[in-house]
Amino acid sequence: MVRPIARRGPGDVLLMSEPVRIAIDAMGGDFGPQVVVPAAALALAKRPLVRFLLCGDEAKINPELDRLPALKAAVTVIHTEVAVKMTDKPSVALRAGRRNSSMWLALDAVRRGAADVAVSAGNTGALMAMAKICLHMMPQVERPAIAARWPSQRGESIVLDLGASIGADAHHLVSMAIMGAAMARIVLDIPRPTVGLLNVGVEEVKGLEEVRAAGRLLRELETPSLHYFGFVEGDDIGKGTVDVVVTEGFTGNIALKAAEGTARQIGQYLREAMSRDWRSKLGYLLARPAFEALREKMDPRRSNGGLFLGLEGLVIKSHGGTDARGFAEALDVGFTSAQSGLIDKIREELACMVDPTSAAASPQVAQS
Repeated sequence: MVRPIARRGPGDVLLMSEPVRIAIDAMGGDFGPQVVVPAAALALAKRPLVRFLLCGDEAKINPELDRLPALKAAVTVIHTEVAVKMTDKPSVALRAGRRNSSMWLALDAVRRGAADVAVSAGNTGALMAMAKICLHMMPQVERPAIAARWPSQRGESIVLDLGASIGADAHHLVSMAIMGAAMARIVLDIPRPTVGLLNVGVEEVKGLEEVRAAGRLLRELETPSLHYFGFVEGDDIGKGTVDVVVTEGFTGNIALKAAEGTARQIGQYLREAMSRDWRSKLGYLLARPAFEALREKMDPRRSNGGLFLGLEGLVIKSHGGTDARGFAEALDVGFTSAQSGLIDKIREELACMVDPTSAAASPQVAQS
Protein backbone atom coordinates (compact mmCIF):
# COMPACT_ATOMS: atom_id res chain seq x y z
CA MET A 1 0.00 0.00 0.00
CA VAL A 2 1.26 3.48 -0.85
CA ARG A 3 0.77 6.02 1.95
CA PRO A 4 1.03 9.82 1.73
CA ILE A 5 4.62 11.07 1.88
CA ALA A 6 5.65 14.20 3.74
CA ARG A 7 7.68 16.50 1.51
CA ARG A 8 10.54 18.79 2.42
CA GLY A 9 12.08 21.38 0.20
CA PRO A 10 15.82 21.49 -0.59
CA GLY A 11 16.34 24.45 1.75
CA ASP A 12 14.45 22.98 4.71
CA VAL A 13 16.48 22.25 7.84
CA LEU A 14 16.29 18.64 9.04
CA LEU A 15 15.90 18.68 12.83
CA MET A 16 17.54 15.95 14.92
CA SER A 17 14.08 14.84 16.10
CA GLU A 18 12.70 14.48 12.58
CA PRO A 19 12.79 11.13 10.76
CA VAL A 20 15.28 10.67 7.95
CA ARG A 21 13.50 9.36 4.85
CA ILE A 22 15.55 6.97 2.73
CA ALA A 23 14.40 6.00 -0.76
CA ILE A 24 15.75 2.58 -1.73
CA ASP A 25 16.08 1.02 -5.16
CA ALA A 26 14.67 -2.27 -3.85
CA MET A 27 15.37 -4.15 -7.09
CA GLY A 28 19.03 -3.11 -7.39
CA GLY A 29 22.03 -5.34 -6.74
CA ASP A 30 22.47 -9.06 -7.10
CA PHE A 31 19.71 -10.05 -4.67
CA GLY A 32 17.11 -7.23 -4.65
CA PRO A 33 14.45 -7.32 -1.89
CA GLN A 34 15.93 -10.47 -0.31
CA VAL A 35 18.83 -8.30 0.94
CA VAL A 36 17.31 -4.80 0.89
CA VAL A 37 14.36 -5.52 3.18
CA PRO A 38 16.29 -7.32 5.96
CA ALA A 39 18.92 -4.56 5.72
CA ALA A 40 16.23 -1.94 6.29
CA ALA A 41 15.15 -3.84 9.41
CA LEU A 42 18.73 -3.76 10.73
CA ALA A 43 18.98 -0.05 10.00
CA LEU A 44 15.67 0.66 11.75
CA ALA A 45 16.82 -1.21 14.86
CA LYS A 46 19.92 1.02 15.00
CA ARG A 47 18.24 4.25 13.88
CA PRO A 48 14.60 4.43 15.06
CA LEU A 49 14.28 7.87 13.39
CA VAL A 50 14.36 6.42 9.87
CA ARG A 51 11.58 5.80 7.38
CA PHE A 52 11.87 3.99 4.07
CA LEU A 53 10.45 4.33 0.58
CA LEU A 54 10.95 0.98 -1.13
CA CYS A 55 10.81 1.41 -4.90
CA GLY A 56 10.16 -1.81 -6.79
CA ASP A 57 7.86 -4.72 -7.48
CA GLU A 58 5.27 -5.14 -4.71
CA ALA A 59 4.93 -8.85 -5.50
CA LYS A 60 8.58 -9.35 -4.53
CA ILE A 61 8.83 -6.76 -1.75
CA ASN A 62 5.68 -7.53 0.26
CA PRO A 63 6.51 -11.19 1.08
CA GLU A 64 9.79 -9.99 2.60
CA LEU A 65 8.00 -7.25 4.56
CA ASP A 66 5.43 -9.72 5.90
CA ARG A 67 8.25 -11.46 7.77
CA LEU A 68 9.20 -8.19 9.51
CA PRO A 69 6.08 -6.53 10.97
CA ALA A 70 8.08 -3.94 12.94
CA LEU A 71 9.68 -2.73 9.72
CA LYS A 72 6.43 -2.72 7.76
CA ALA A 73 5.10 0.20 9.80
CA ALA A 74 8.10 2.31 8.75
CA VAL A 75 7.85 1.53 5.02
CA THR A 76 6.05 3.01 2.04
CA VAL A 77 6.16 0.92 -1.13
CA ILE A 78 6.28 2.69 -4.50
CA HIS A 79 5.38 0.06 -7.05
CA THR A 80 7.05 -0.49 -10.40
CA GLU A 81 7.88 -3.64 -12.34
CA VAL A 82 10.71 -1.96 -14.26
CA ALA A 83 14.25 -2.57 -12.96
CA VAL A 84 17.67 -1.66 -14.33
CA LYS A 85 19.80 -4.73 -14.98
CA MET A 86 23.34 -4.95 -13.63
CA THR A 87 24.54 -5.59 -17.19
CA ASP A 88 22.75 -2.63 -18.81
CA LYS A 89 24.82 0.10 -20.38
CA PRO A 90 23.98 3.56 -18.98
CA SER A 91 22.46 4.64 -22.31
CA VAL A 92 20.23 1.54 -22.40
CA ALA A 93 19.21 2.03 -18.77
CA LEU A 94 18.25 5.65 -19.45
CA ARG A 95 16.11 4.74 -22.43
CA ALA A 96 14.36 1.84 -20.75
CA GLY A 97 14.21 3.00 -17.14
CA ARG A 98 13.99 6.76 -17.12
CA ARG A 99 10.96 7.89 -15.10
CA ASN A 100 9.61 4.39 -14.40
CA SER A 101 12.39 2.13 -13.05
CA SER A 102 12.95 1.45 -9.36
CA MET A 103 16.31 3.24 -9.60
CA TRP A 104 14.82 6.37 -11.13
CA LEU A 105 11.89 6.48 -8.69
CA ALA A 106 14.29 6.40 -5.73
CA LEU A 107 16.26 9.32 -7.18
CA ASP A 108 13.11 11.21 -8.09
CA ALA A 109 11.86 10.91 -4.51
CA VAL A 110 14.92 12.96 -3.47
CA ARG A 111 14.32 15.47 -6.26
CA ARG A 112 10.69 15.94 -5.21
CA GLY A 113 11.56 16.33 -1.54
CA ALA A 114 9.78 13.10 -0.62
CA ALA A 115 13.07 11.54 0.55
CA ASP A 116 16.30 12.90 2.02
CA VAL A 117 18.63 10.37 0.42
CA ALA A 118 18.53 7.60 -2.21
CA VAL A 119 20.39 4.29 -1.83
CA SER A 120 20.97 1.69 -4.53
CA ALA A 121 23.10 -1.41 -5.00
CA GLY A 122 22.35 -1.37 -8.72
CA ASN A 123 24.35 -0.70 -11.86
CA THR A 124 26.91 2.02 -11.01
CA GLY A 125 27.07 3.58 -14.48
CA ALA A 126 23.29 3.70 -14.79
CA LEU A 127 22.90 5.15 -11.29
CA MET A 128 25.45 7.87 -12.04
CA ALA A 129 23.84 8.77 -15.38
CA MET A 130 20.33 8.89 -13.92
CA ALA A 131 21.45 10.85 -10.85
CA LYS A 132 23.10 13.55 -12.98
CA ILE A 133 19.93 13.97 -15.06
CA CYS A 134 17.43 13.71 -12.22
CA LEU A 135 19.23 15.68 -9.50
CA HIS A 136 21.66 17.86 -11.53
CA MET A 137 25.16 18.94 -10.56
CA MET A 138 26.14 21.67 -8.11
CA PRO A 139 27.13 24.85 -9.98
CA GLN A 140 30.81 24.66 -9.00
CA VAL A 141 31.21 20.95 -9.88
CA GLU A 142 31.66 19.70 -13.43
CA ARG A 143 31.48 15.98 -12.63
CA PRO A 144 30.47 13.90 -9.62
CA ALA A 145 32.87 11.76 -7.60
CA ILE A 146 32.40 8.54 -5.67
CA ALA A 147 33.75 8.84 -2.13
CA ALA A 148 33.95 6.03 0.40
CA ARG A 149 35.47 5.12 3.74
CA TRP A 150 38.74 3.21 3.53
CA PRO A 151 40.14 1.20 6.48
CA SER A 152 43.67 2.20 7.50
CA GLN A 153 46.18 1.62 10.27
CA ARG A 154 44.88 4.77 11.99
CA GLY A 155 41.20 3.93 11.63
CA GLU A 156 39.43 5.11 8.47
CA SER A 157 40.05 7.62 5.70
CA ILE A 158 37.93 9.03 2.89
CA VAL A 159 39.11 8.23 -0.64
CA LEU A 160 37.72 9.75 -3.83
CA ASP A 161 37.15 9.46 -6.76
CA LEU A 162 36.65 5.68 -6.87
CA GLY A 163 35.42 5.52 -10.44
CA ALA A 164 32.73 8.07 -11.22
CA SER A 165 34.69 9.60 -14.13
CA ILE A 166 38.04 9.20 -15.84
CA GLY A 167 40.62 11.99 -15.70
CA ALA A 168 40.50 15.26 -13.78
CA ASP A 169 41.83 18.80 -14.16
CA ALA A 170 43.07 20.94 -11.28
CA HIS A 171 39.64 22.50 -10.68
CA HIS A 172 37.98 19.11 -10.36
CA LEU A 173 40.67 17.82 -7.98
CA VAL A 174 40.28 20.88 -5.74
CA SER A 175 36.49 20.53 -5.67
CA MET A 176 36.90 16.85 -4.73
CA ALA A 177 39.26 17.83 -1.92
CA ILE A 178 36.67 20.23 -0.50
CA MET A 179 33.82 17.71 -0.83
CA GLY A 180 35.90 14.89 0.64
CA ALA A 181 36.89 17.03 3.61
CA ALA A 182 33.24 17.87 4.27
CA MET A 183 32.41 14.16 4.21
CA ALA A 184 35.28 13.38 6.61
CA ARG A 185 34.04 15.95 9.10
CA ILE A 186 30.58 14.39 9.13
CA VAL A 187 31.17 10.67 8.60
CA LEU A 188 34.47 10.39 10.51
CA ASP A 189 33.85 13.27 12.95
CA ILE A 190 37.17 15.01 12.20
CA PRO A 191 36.93 18.80 12.74
CA ARG A 192 39.70 19.80 10.29
CA PRO A 193 40.66 16.85 8.05
CA THR A 194 44.08 16.56 6.43
CA VAL A 195 43.90 16.20 2.64
CA GLY A 196 46.47 14.65 0.33
CA LEU A 197 46.68 14.36 -3.46
CA LEU A 198 47.60 10.86 -4.65
CA ASN A 199 50.75 11.06 -6.76
CA VAL A 200 53.74 9.02 -7.96
CA GLY A 201 55.95 10.71 -5.36
CA VAL A 202 55.84 13.30 -2.62
CA GLU A 203 58.22 15.72 -4.34
CA GLU A 204 56.57 18.82 -5.78
CA VAL A 205 58.19 18.31 -9.20
CA LYS A 206 56.68 14.84 -9.71
CA GLY A 207 53.39 13.84 -11.27
CA LEU A 208 51.01 15.13 -13.89
CA GLU A 209 50.68 18.88 -14.37
CA GLU A 210 47.00 18.73 -13.35
CA VAL A 211 47.97 17.22 -9.98
CA ARG A 212 50.78 19.72 -9.41
CA ALA A 213 48.45 22.60 -10.31
CA ALA A 214 45.81 21.30 -7.88
CA GLY A 215 48.49 21.15 -5.19
CA ARG A 216 49.38 24.79 -5.76
CA LEU A 217 45.72 25.83 -5.54
CA LEU A 218 45.15 23.88 -2.34
CA ARG A 219 48.23 25.39 -0.70
CA GLU A 220 46.86 28.85 -1.49
CA LEU A 221 43.32 28.02 -0.36
CA GLU A 222 43.17 29.39 3.17
CA THR A 223 40.25 27.67 4.84
CA PRO A 224 39.52 26.37 8.34
CA SER A 225 37.60 23.45 6.83
CA LEU A 226 40.68 21.43 5.76
CA HIS A 227 44.45 21.23 6.03
CA TYR A 228 46.31 20.46 2.81
CA PHE A 229 49.05 17.93 3.63
CA GLY A 230 50.64 17.64 0.17
CA PHE A 231 51.27 14.70 -2.14
CA VAL A 232 50.81 11.13 -0.88
CA GLU A 233 51.68 7.80 -2.45
CA GLY A 234 49.74 4.56 -2.78
CA ASP A 235 51.00 3.03 0.46
CA ASP A 236 49.88 6.11 2.37
CA ILE A 237 46.24 5.11 1.84
CA GLY A 238 46.59 2.02 4.03
CA LYS A 239 48.83 3.84 6.51
CA GLY A 240 46.19 6.51 7.05
CA THR A 241 48.74 9.28 6.47
CA VAL A 242 45.91 11.71 5.69
CA ASP A 243 42.19 11.79 6.43
CA VAL A 244 41.20 12.40 2.78
CA VAL A 245 42.95 11.00 -0.29
CA VAL A 246 42.05 12.69 -3.60
CA THR A 247 42.66 11.23 -7.05
CA GLU A 248 40.84 10.87 -10.36
CA GLY A 249 38.47 7.97 -11.03
CA PHE A 250 40.72 5.77 -13.17
CA THR A 251 43.48 5.60 -10.56
CA GLY A 252 41.05 5.49 -7.65
CA ASN A 253 39.11 2.54 -9.01
CA ILE A 254 42.28 0.56 -9.72
CA ALA A 255 43.52 1.28 -6.18
CA LEU A 256 40.20 0.11 -4.74
CA LYS A 257 40.07 -3.13 -6.74
CA ALA A 258 43.76 -3.85 -6.00
CA ALA A 259 43.14 -3.41 -2.26
CA GLU A 260 40.05 -5.62 -2.32
CA GLY A 261 41.90 -8.29 -4.26
CA THR A 262 44.87 -8.16 -1.90
CA ALA A 263 42.59 -8.55 1.13
CA ARG A 264 40.98 -11.65 -0.42
CA GLN A 265 44.41 -13.03 -1.32
CA ILE A 266 45.71 -12.63 2.23
CA GLY A 267 42.55 -14.22 3.59
CA GLN A 268 42.98 -17.22 1.30
CA TYR A 269 46.64 -17.58 2.30
CA LEU A 270 45.67 -17.58 5.98
CA ARG A 271 42.96 -20.19 5.49
CA GLU A 272 45.34 -22.47 3.62
CA ALA A 273 48.08 -22.02 6.22
CA MET A 274 45.75 -22.68 9.15
CA SER A 275 44.39 -25.92 7.66
CA ARG A 276 47.70 -27.38 6.46
CA ASP A 277 48.25 -29.89 9.31
CA TRP A 278 47.13 -30.61 12.88
CA ARG A 279 49.67 -28.21 14.38
CA SER A 280 48.35 -25.39 12.23
CA LYS A 281 44.76 -26.22 13.16
CA LEU A 282 45.69 -26.26 16.84
CA GLY A 283 47.46 -22.93 16.44
CA TYR A 284 44.34 -21.49 14.82
CA LEU A 285 42.15 -22.64 17.72
CA LEU A 286 44.49 -21.01 20.22
CA ALA A 287 44.68 -17.77 18.22
CA ARG A 288 41.05 -17.77 17.11
CA PRO A 289 40.05 -14.54 18.94
CA ALA A 290 42.89 -12.68 17.21
CA PHE A 291 41.89 -14.04 13.80
CA GLU A 292 38.25 -13.13 14.41
CA ALA A 293 39.29 -9.56 15.25
CA LEU A 294 41.38 -9.43 12.06
CA ARG A 295 38.47 -10.73 9.99
CA GLU A 296 36.16 -8.11 11.46
CA LYS A 297 38.62 -5.30 10.72
CA MET A 298 39.10 -6.47 7.11
CA ASP A 299 35.38 -7.09 6.51
CA PRO A 300 34.44 -5.01 3.42
CA ARG A 301 30.88 -4.66 4.70
CA ARG A 302 32.08 -2.23 7.40
CA SER A 303 32.98 0.40 4.80
CA ASN A 304 30.15 -0.27 2.34
CA GLY A 305 28.40 2.77 0.93
CA GLY A 306 29.97 5.22 -1.50
CA LEU A 307 28.65 8.79 -1.66
CA PHE A 308 28.06 10.43 -5.05
CA LEU A 309 29.44 13.87 -4.26
CA GLY A 310 28.73 16.97 -6.33
CA LEU A 311 25.03 16.31 -6.94
CA GLU A 312 22.14 18.49 -5.76
CA GLY A 313 20.93 15.60 -3.64
CA LEU A 314 22.26 12.70 -1.57
CA VAL A 315 22.88 9.40 -3.38
CA ILE A 316 24.60 6.36 -1.84
CA LYS A 317 25.96 3.45 -3.90
CA SER A 318 26.19 0.07 -2.20
CA HIS A 319 28.19 -2.90 -3.45
CA GLY A 320 25.93 -5.00 -5.66
CA GLY A 321 26.90 -8.32 -4.09
CA THR A 322 26.74 -7.33 -0.42
CA ASP A 323 24.52 -8.99 2.17
CA ALA A 324 21.97 -7.43 4.53
CA ARG A 325 24.61 -6.30 7.02
CA GLY A 326 26.63 -4.61 4.28
CA PHE A 327 23.59 -2.85 2.79
CA ALA A 328 22.60 -1.70 6.27
CA GLU A 329 25.99 0.03 6.50
CA ALA A 330 25.21 1.91 3.28
CA LEU A 331 21.84 2.94 4.74
CA ASP A 332 23.61 4.21 7.85
CA VAL A 333 25.94 6.35 5.71
CA GLY A 334 22.83 7.81 4.10
CA PHE A 335 21.18 8.46 7.47
CA THR A 336 24.24 10.22 8.90
CA SER A 337 24.81 12.30 5.77
CA ALA A 338 21.19 13.44 5.59
CA GLN A 339 20.78 14.24 9.28
CA SER A 340 24.00 16.28 9.35
CA GLY A 341 23.09 18.37 6.32
CA LEU A 342 26.07 17.26 4.22
CA ILE A 343 24.73 18.72 0.95
CA ASP A 344 24.31 22.20 2.41
CA LYS A 345 27.78 22.10 3.98
CA ILE A 346 29.38 21.07 0.68
CA ARG A 347 27.46 23.74 -1.21
CA GLU A 348 28.61 26.47 1.19
CA GLU A 349 32.26 25.45 1.01
CA LEU A 350 32.33 25.06 -2.76
CA ALA A 351 31.12 28.65 -3.01
CA CYS A 352 34.45 29.69 -1.44
CA MET A 353 36.59 27.88 -4.01
CA VAL A 354 39.21 29.63 -6.11
CA ASP A 355 37.99 30.21 -9.66
CA PRO A 356 40.73 28.58 -11.79
CA THR A 357 39.46 30.21 -14.99
CA SER A 358 40.46 33.66 -13.81
CA ALA A 359 44.13 34.57 -13.82
CA ALA A 360 43.41 37.34 -11.35
CA ALA A 361 41.53 35.10 -8.95
CA SER A 362 42.71 35.20 -5.37
CA PRO A 363 42.13 32.67 -2.58
CA GLN A 364 39.02 33.22 -0.54
CA VAL A 365 38.56 32.28 3.08
CA ALA A 366 35.75 29.79 3.76
CA GLN A 367 33.38 30.62 6.58
CA SER A 368 33.26 27.98 9.27
